[in-house]
Amino acid sequence: MRTAGVVRTAGGYSLTFRPRAVAAGAACAVLALVVGVLAIGSGEYPMSPSDVLHTLVGRGAAADAFIVYELRLPRTVTALAVGAALALAGAVFQAVVRNPLGSPDVLGFTHGAATGALTAIVIVGGGSTALAGGAVIGGVLTGIAVYGLAWRGGMHGYRLVLVGIGVAAMLTGANGYLLTKAQITEAGRAVLWMTGSLDGRGWGDAGPLLAAMAVLVPLVLLGCERGLRMMEMGDDAAGALGVRVERVRMVLLCAAVLLVALACAAAGPVAFVALTAPQLARRLTKAPGPNLLPSMCMGAALLVSADFAAQRAFGGHELPVGVVTGVLGGGYLVWLLATERRAGRI
Repeated sequence: MRTAGVVRTAGGYSLTFRPRAVAAGAACAVLALVVGVLAIGSGEYPMSPSDVLHTLVGRGAAADAFIVYELRLPRTVTALAVGAALALAGAVFQAVVRNPLGSPDVLGFTHGAATGALTAIVIVGGGSTALAGGAVIGGVLTGIAVYGLAWRGGMHGYRLVLVGIGVAAMLTGANGYLLTKAQITEAGRAVLWMTGSLDGRGWGDAGPLLAAMAVLVPLVLLGCERGLRMMEMGDDAAGALGVRVERVRMVLLCAAVLLVALACAAAGPVAFVALTAPQLARRLTKAPGPNLLPSMCMGAALLVSADFAAQRAFGGHELPVGVVTGVLGGGYLVWLLATERRAGRI
């Protein structure tokens, strides 16, 4: 028995059980589901939580089933999936670079997805499918560029952060240029997408992300978490413990970039969820390591709560969810920078 948990060994496998981490993750998951049910039941056609639950298990009226399954549930599922994907990617990036500022927002991956989407809107003139495809291609190409520019016989966390900040600055300029070339209707559509919005999201938006998460989440949680924990102690220590550092890092970064790109394709580059969710999860769990699963639960709870607030907290005016996460996450970033500065780490 240890204060951090209980380690059991069976059949050659060890499992570290940390009650506080499990409780924190479960609480975030329950919060996400409760807010999701409330979000599904709110609107011009209100439904009580019991009606929503009855409809979800197939016992609701036909009108309720149409409203839930066709109109409201896709948006809620998209919010939960996007929040979880961004948070998992943020936790991976922060653990790999060993820096709390190492998130897709800072490293430029969301900017690359935005560049790809803007290219699809402004130059190609495509619809929602082309926009999603452009976001995925832009995010992946940005990930390849950042990794290639940061590679110098190996990967150093601070070098990756600095290169990512530089790439993000260049892509910000490119995005501004693309907006100046767009027609007024295209520019308005592009700006709404770049803000981050879940308005009108359907199963076609959530489907690709959910399919990718079905593959990438088990790969990260089951296949690479041990290596990621070891890498947090440093590459030399991880290598001495038998971790193939560069291979594990490459797999983790590829998975995280794909999660970010697909999340941006589904809802736009929603700001600061990838930055704040892993940090809040770690503060709740007070556990070492990347806290991947609690981070996912925290990200899902954050985004679905922000979307619910964006829809209901401002009277008759619905805000894009990215506005809410940007305001809250920006305040958290300022606080984090001040804390890091007082600690002498920046």
